[in-house]
Amino acid sequence: MATRISSAEWNGTLKEGNGRMRLGSGAYEGPFSFASRFASGPGTNPEELIGAAHAGCYSMYLSALLDKAGTPARSIRTTANVRIDDASLTIDLIELQTVAEVPGLSEAKFLEQAEAAKSGCPVSKALAGPEIRLQAKLAKA
Repeated sequence: MATRISSAEWNGTLKEGNGRMRLGSGAYEGPFSFASRFASGPGTNPEELIGAAHAGCYSMYLSALLDKAGTPARSIRTTANVRIDDASLTIDLIELQTVAEVPGLSEAKFLEQAEAAKSGCPVSKALAGPEIRLQAKLAKA
């Protein structure tokens, strides 16, 4: 598997500063700020991008499980609501909501596969606590 790269730059203080996030593929580049993260300001935020990644990964993983079980999906639509606790600045909840069209599959079997996808998709696993490595250096002013 390829390694995926994204980057961000932040300028200024937390509340008055601003930044830009970029996906290595070039598919997205845009602004973020204190207001876009903790209020309703323009731009995106890390939690929104995590939600998009989680919804996409979950949908693809569920599709793979359904296909492997012999009941391929026609469509899977997933929304991820990512909540950050203001007091602790911790992502404390991610709610996945999915609706799938899967001909010939019972509700019970669908729910079984949906649960398996929740714990098995790579982004779910990453959000459960991967090793995080850091290389840091101080730039000379």
